[in-house]
Amino acid sequence: MAEKNILFVEDDQTIAIGVENALSLSGYNVHHFFSGEDALNANPDWDLAILDVMLPGMDGVSLLKRLKMDQPQKPVLLLTAKSTTGDVILGLDNGADDYVTKPFQLGELLARVRARMRENAEIEELRLGDTTIDLRRQLVVRNNEETHLTTYENAVLVYLIQNQGKEISRQELLEQVWGYSPSMQTRTVDNQILKLRKKIEINPSRPKYIITVHGVGYRFEV
Repeated sequence: MAEKNILFVEDDQTIAIGVENALSLSGYNVHHFFSGEDALNANPDWDLAILDVMLPGMDGVSLLKRLKMDQPQKPVLLLTAKSTTGDVILGLDNGADDYVTKPFQLGELLARVRARMRENAEIEELRLGDTTIDLRRQLVVRNNEETHLTTYENAVLVYLIQNQGKEISRQELLEQVWGYSPSMQTRTVDNQILKLRKKIEINPSRPKYIITVHGVGYRFEV
């Protein structure tokens, strides 16, 4: 993975250390700041921003607005202890591309970061027959009916598309999408594939695009 820069603003030192270490181990170059003012003054190069909403001084949503004014195409993910619909909508309406509610699992955060990085860097829309998939908005449209993809469904699909024609093992998907150890035994991947097929395949029981490779995993074909 080519090194990408992440702007990370979090004032809780315990959370900051855990997230920064996880991102660094995943190959990202992290610029961490304890306040929005410090982040703006330093003005580092960044490809994705992770912002805590409750910050001393300038709050995360205000910082989000400033960042999006200058670089609206770059993805911003909010960390928030607030879980009400109104608070989520406020962040999204002001330009946030995604959010994670505290407390969160590092694997979940890493999956969302990878998904946003891939979407921003490469594929935004895909057409499969009469179905259009908006990977940035995580939306499937068929016969004027819309179906939303979850973050993990979207991340799995993007990874399969980027590796079109290649046999992808369940272990690789666990590691690259969920951030799990490749040795972990779980039905997570198979369950996500079943849900994804129901949303993008005309006949999920006889998939045309997400093909099962027996004894290995899956392969994406167009």
